[in-house]
Amino acid sequence: MSYGVESSIRVVDRFDAIGTPEPVVSRAGWRSGRARGKVERGHADHDRGRRILNVVVALIGLVLAAPLMLLIAVLVKLSSPGPVFYKQTRVGLDRRHGRPDTSGGRRRIDYGGRLFTIYKFRTMRVEPVARQVWASPDDPRVTPIGRILRKYRLDELPQLINVLKGDMNIVGPRPEQPEIFIDLRTRIDQYPKRQEILPGITGWAQINHHYDASIEDVRNKLRYDLEYLGRRSVLEDLKIMAKTIPVMVFRKGAW
Repeated sequence: MSYGVESSIRVVDRFDAIGTPEPVVSRAGWRSGRARGKVERGHADHDRGRRILNVVVALIGLVLAAPLMLLIAVLVKLSSPGPVFYKQTRVGLDRRHGRPDTSGGRRRIDYGGRLFTIYKFRTMRVEPVARQVWASPDDPRVTPIGRILRKYRLDELPQLINVLKGDMNIVGPRPEQPEIFIDLRTRIDQYPKRQEILPGITGWAQINHHYDASIEDVRNKLRYDLEYLGRRSVLEDLKIMAKTIPVMVFRKGAW
């Protein structure tokens, strides 16, 4: 027995036979790795349960909301020229979970997650495509019916389809537009971490904070998103869904 030397566990692989140095893992590192693995497996189990819950709720929501969605579609169509639905590209789940890009340059732009098309009821007049910016409370593009839909967040109802497609969950961080996401991740520490789970229609940040209007708003909402990321579970999703209803009814955080 040698003294003053940390005991270790050797990890032997098939390359040892040809003289490749054997990697050595300390007991502390091994235990830390096991702990991280246990946490990750726990999150994976929670995510599977959450996904089942979110799909079931989306199916029930679509059935119950169908008459209302039909009425909204008619009002949007009659209120101003243009399509009923508004489609926009958003940044979704990043399956790399913070690992570096290993595409070898094949990915021309790293958007921080898989891009997908989000669906909403159109709340603005149809105008030429401009650069990606946040809407504001006094945005002149918003139609009268659109303002009502935004107040009660009814314009988000078509995103139940995104949930069934696998782009989103009912509960999760709000997905951002690609250009805005690229800008925010350079200005706000840990911003890309929110892409480790599917984005959502509602979430811990959405029920505690209003629409984004400034960088400070984004920082505040990110804190809520990271809190949710650490404690996400089926029960947590149910709580947030329940708290979303009074937010919609009493127009908390809307404009």
